[in-house]
Amino acid sequence: MINVPDRRRAVGLIKEAVDAGAPKQKACDELGISLRTYRRWTQDGGVKADGRPDADRPEPANKLRPEERQQILETCNEEAYRSLPPSQIVPALADRDTYIASESSFYRVLKEADQLHRRGRAQAPRSVAKPEAYKATGPNQVWSWDITFLATTITGIFYRLYLVMDIYSRKIVGWEIHENETADQASLLIRNRSFQTAIDPT
Repeated sequence: MINVPDRRRAVGLIKEAVDAGAPKQKACDELGISLRTYRRWTQDGGVKADGRPDADRPEPANKLRPEERQQILETCNEEAYRSLPPSQIVPALADRDTYIASESSFYRVLKEADQLHRRGRAQAPRSVAKPEAYKATGPNQVWSWDITFLATTITGIFYRLYLVMDIYSRKIVGWEIHENETADQASLLIRNRSFQTAIDPT
């Protein structure tokens, strides 16, 4: 928005240019305003102020009422939902045939109430040290291990594949399959000497 003093100065410069013989359109173009804007500014003989700051702006028809905002906060702080984000709360309410507001409204209300960060049992952000890096220039120098799921013939039932791989040769140097995932089984795999044999570089 251009304030009244700057408008008066622009109008004065345009009038000065027009009095000197310049076309009004070109004078307006030099100041970066349209001829229509110039006419609107000067239509009553003076220089009009911008009326937008004082314009009446009706409340949006779908704006949440105070009681609706309070209901959102009370719902989000219930024991069943206090640890969940709105992306999980709204669908959970829908499963109970309950609709309070949209997911975006939940997020907005929680943010305004400063309840969006680290909801419930979520831990505060913490600095984590970068893990030590290892570089392999040949086989049998650095191994990596992980656990992945193996599908079975029964839907929803999986075995766990514990696998150790040499990161240089990409060869598998050891593996075991278990019905579940535990630290004890992983530890036994790492300590198992049966697969700890040298890898043929070729």
